[in-house]
Amino acid sequence: MILDSNDTICALSTANGMGAIAVIRVSGTKAFSIVSSIFSKEVGNQKSHTAHFGVIKENNKLVDEVLITVFKNPASFTGEDVVEIACHGSVYIQQQILKLLLSKGCRLAKAGEFSMRAFANGKFDLSQAEAIADLISSTTEASHKLAMQQMRGGFSDEINGLREELINFASLIELELDFSEEDVEFADRTQLNELLVRISAKLKSLIESFSYGNAIKNGVPISIVGAPNSGKSTLLNKFLKEEKAIVSSIAGTTRDIVEDEIVIEGIKYRFIDTAGIRDTENEIEKIGIQRAIEKAGKSAIVLYMFDASSELELVKKELQELKAQLTDQSIDFILVANKIDLLKDTSVLNELDSIHISASEGNNIEELTQKVIEITNSKNAEEQQVVVTNIRHYEALTKANEAINQVTNALEMGIPGDLVAVDIRQSLHFLGEITGEISTDELLGNIFSKFCIGK
Repeated sequence: MILDSNDTICALSTANGMGAIAVIRVSGTKAFSIVSSIFSKEVGNQKSHTAHFGVIKENNKLVDEVLITVFKNPASFTGEDVVEIACHGSVYIQQQILKLLLSKGCRLAKAGEFSMRAFANGKFDLSQAEAIADLISSTTEASHKLAMQQMRGGFSDEINGLREELINFASLIELELDFSEEDVEFADRTQLNELLVRISAKLKSLIESFSYGNAIKNGVPISIVGAPNSGKSTLLNKFLKEEKAIVSSIAGTTRDIVEDEIVIEGIKYRFIDTAGIRDTENEIEKIGIQRAIEKAGKSAIVLYMFDASSELELVKKELQELKAQLTDQSIDFILVANKIDLLKDTSVLNELDSIHISASEGNNIEELTQKVIEITNSKNAEEQQVVVTNIRHYEALTKANEAINQVTNALEMGIPGDLVAVDIRQSLHFLGEITGEISTDELLGNIFSKFCIGK
């Protein structure tokens, strides 16, 4: 998306369709004069951040009674002159007002163009702009909280602090290059090493937070895994409070992945019922089992279910075999002993650290739910900790940390300062990509094209 700031743009900012009211946003150098040409009052003479009641007419034909709000630059969302027109929510009225604006010199805004103009005018940086999109699409308390934190600059402050420290040292090393013939050293290598250790630790912390942040944003994935007929589908149905999965006493009923989302205490969870894991000659069932293992490997939490009457040594063996097939060893496992209503003596289960439930009767489901919540919250124990939720930020942080590691290695090997400076500039480049200090039309177009039109 190439920004053309000379145009005055307009778009519907509320959802498409009929409603009680609709809001049409106009932004640009001619916003006041264009709106004044169709409104019953002169807009440009009004104070900023004031609302005015009046009518919109097409020639002498009344279109609607509206309330307009005036925002004068630079104290507006886009940093330009902005008018917001609140009209009645009739689709016909919306279309008539937009047609009038277009006839007077506006053009329709592209997706995300208002936000892109705000970014270009320095109202916020790129990571904050992306947080606006996350805020609009947030569906839970947790995702809303993370988006608000990022939109208010929490993540940007972290990145800018790291960049500032690196820039200071980079400038000293660059200065050394100017005096290379004098063989002087302006940048204390010991202090630089300490700085690199501190920055690398912070980058690693941010990188590691992505698994939590991405799960909160898109739903914490929880796979229900275990042997056939252990009650996995029954448990899924209990969590979802509906008959989502087919339940049968016949082993191997579930051949494919069944999943759905629910919100528990402000956090979205994606519960996934998988095929029972066992040795089988059935080709379709084999595919289902392989998919179950793949889903488990991509989960934040695995609920490993087993029949409470099973031989415990066999349960331990099967659990170890499953874990051995997963590349991610950071996955949290919860052992779930099911069908305790059929077991006379549950003390035999004490040697396993498991939660005892009856999925069919609903016994101890709340205890299992609280364990899931406890694990999720422990991954972000610090209330004010900055959490990465965006894959673009994650990739940039990873590349920045790789460049930092190259600087560290270069210093240990005594590599000349000009080559060290190259790696520092690389790290600065990737950190700058996050906030938009360094950007391209292609990058900006890709980011803002995902916004809704009108934002």
